[in-house]
Amino acid sequence: MKVYDFKVKNSDGHEVSLEKYQGKVLLIVNTATGCGFTPQYKGLESLYEEYRDQGFEILDFPCNQFGHQAPGSDSEINTFCTLKYDTKFPRFQKVKVNGKDASPLFTWLKKQKGGLFGSAIKWNFTKFLVDRNGNVVARFAPVTPPEKIETQIKELL
Repeated sequence: MKVYDFKVKNSDGHEVSLEKYQGKVLLIVNTATGCGFTPQYKGLESLYEEYRDQGFEILDFPCNQFGHQAPGSDSEINTFCTLKYDTKFPRFQKVKVNGKDASPLFTWLKKQKGGLFGSAIKWNFTKFLVDRNGNVVARFAPVTPPEKIETQIKELL
């Protein structure tokens, strides 16, 4: 199984096959608009602007499981990110990343790369780096700023 085998819903509720990102380097992130790490949107957008023409995509999945830090609707979250951080990368519907109702994509991502204390995602802004072949090559903790991932992204591009 590869990342391309999954279908997710975009922020407008339309189903999207991740197959459309085949051949690209992906950074898949669970995010929140009211989190201490929310300013990472700025760093994520900088990476996106710098490398998207070389085949880099960021896939943003808002998540309200940690401290209810993404309480808005998908539309409200999209508006917030666009207006406050001028984000242009794809945003998807809000998901759960842990538990029985977890998104199948995140369940798979966690199995590919566990965290320091097991596979469960501990907080918002956990990042998964996927190579051009759809393999998860790295997982980064929420405290890892996007700028610290840049070298690995450039190597994969």
